[in-house]
Amino acid sequence: IVSGYFQLRDGVWQEPIYRNVWGLLKEFDDADIASLITPRLLTIEKNPIIPESEGPPKPRQGRGAGAAPGSIKQIDLLSALNAVKLSAVHLYKLDAVGGDKVKHGLAISHNTSDVSPLRRPVTSQFLKQLGHAVPDSVTPAKVGSDARKQLNTDERQQRQVRELTEFTQKLLRKSFRVRDKYWAAADRSSVEKWVATADVLRNKVYEELIGRLPEPTMPLNPRTRKVLDEKEYTGYEVVLDVYPDVVAAGILLLPTDLKPGEKRPVVVCQHGLEGVPMDTISGPPADGYKYYKSFAVELAKRGFITYAPQNPYRGKDLFRTLQRKSNPLGRSLFSYIIPQHQVTLNWLASLPNVDPNRLAFYGLSYGGKTAMRVPPMLPQNRKVELPASALNPQPSTINLPGYCLSICSADYNEWVAKNASTNDPYSYVFTPEYEIFEWNMGHIANYAELSNLMTPRPFMVERGHDDGVGEDEWVAWEYAKVRRHYNKLGLGDKTEIEFFNGPHTINGQATYEFLHRHLNWPKR
Repeated sequence: IVSGYFQLRDGVWQEPIYRNVWGLLKEFDDADIASLITPRLLTIEKNPIIPESEGPPKPRQGRGAGAAPGSIKQIDLLSALNAVKLSAVHLYKLDAVGGDKVKHGLAISHNTSDVSPLRRPVTSQFLKQLGHAVPDSVTPAKVGSDARKQLNTDERQQRQVRELTEFTQKLLRKSFRVRDKYWAAADRSSVEKWVATADVLRNKVYEELIGRLPEPTMPLNPRTRKVLDEKEYTGYEVVLDVYPDVVAAGILLLPTDLKPGEKRPVVVCQHGLEGVPMDTISGPPADGYKYYKSFAVELAKRGFITYAPQNPYRGKDLFRTLQRKSNPLGRSLFSYIIPQHQVTLNWLASLPNVDPNRLAFYGLSYGGKTAMRVPPMLPQNRKVELPASALNPQPSTINLPGYCLSICSADYNEWVAKNASTNDPYSYVFTPEYEIFEWNMGHIANYAELSNLMTPRPFMVERGHDDGVGEDEWVAWEYAKVRRHYNKLGLGDKTEIEFFNGPHTINGQATYEFLHRHLNWPKR
């Protein structure tokens, strides 16, 4: 008997977040689970006494209001019937291979009153299936009632929460061993062998941690308009097509001293949470964009072409809803962000003054998260198999441009602990960013493993001592694995970390030197 829970789960993103199971709708909808019970009887009851909830309770005094929205409603009978119809596909197939009981293996009961559990139609049917007669009258067991009165439910719930917490914290502490065992399969005996074996690891991260979408095949259809006209640079707003109804957009800054035919490097400058491209360009007002220090403009003044994309982590619950809708499909926000960046790189590489082999990435905060997830998945000259389409009648293999280096600013961390620790105040367990958690990350790839996927491309971390996203010791611990990896491959000069006295901000000292050196662009 399933009482008060069975229907189409397309609306799971509106339910409490503990039901936000990765890939649920790809394999494990209620109808599919129901088919596993066949040919045994499954009875679904619409139970009106199931309590409804409009969302998490208001936080007690002194506690933060960071819980994810989510409501519990009575099951919708029509939705339940539609889920049953989906189950019937499995049932009829099973019936075809022998099993006349299958057609009678599922029933729906609509309980309309709060009657004794043993007198409800669903219970009567259940007892009959077991060969028991339904009693004429029901007397509650006195001993059971007395025992229930003696239970302290609050205390029992606290014990359960403590047990679950300790269990997950133990998994957290041991997760590095699972990662180390898997990543040991990569061949680190030479750079060439690492590159040859790393794609298997890259694909696992992309498929299982991020969620891969098909390659964009639409025409770019670029739309541009001038929005800035300064002495040292000109700015253009850009919109590109990615998928139907999905675009990539941003602001391109071109230095005014560009010469015809000259090829320059590009630095993609990525904003953080709730940001927009102009944040990386505008001057620092009192308390607005001071953390960005106009780094897109500063780099343009140094002669780099810069591009500031719009990433979709903006709109508070609006973009978090996008994450909630995506997770049950086996996707994340970066499932969409990566194709947006690929299309952007394709367009940048086509510009007459751009060197397609010198496309760099530099991101702050959530832009630093992007630095850890996008450039590692978009290596240079990535081979892609394109199926036949209206635009390309024959299947083809093409090489796509990728990022030649990545800089992570104000985000690098012992990321698994940052997500799941219940002992540290800057853990995401205690913040409103409920969309941040990534499926099975502890057993797939922490920041060190993601960084290593940049090899042999240059990689850098920028870290302020006073940045509240974590502590220096965690950052140094995780980065030490990257330093060792690059050194073992003879690439120690291609990775760097800068600690500086400052908060959650662009520092623009060692990172600018890093860009000049590895993009082979002279300082002015």
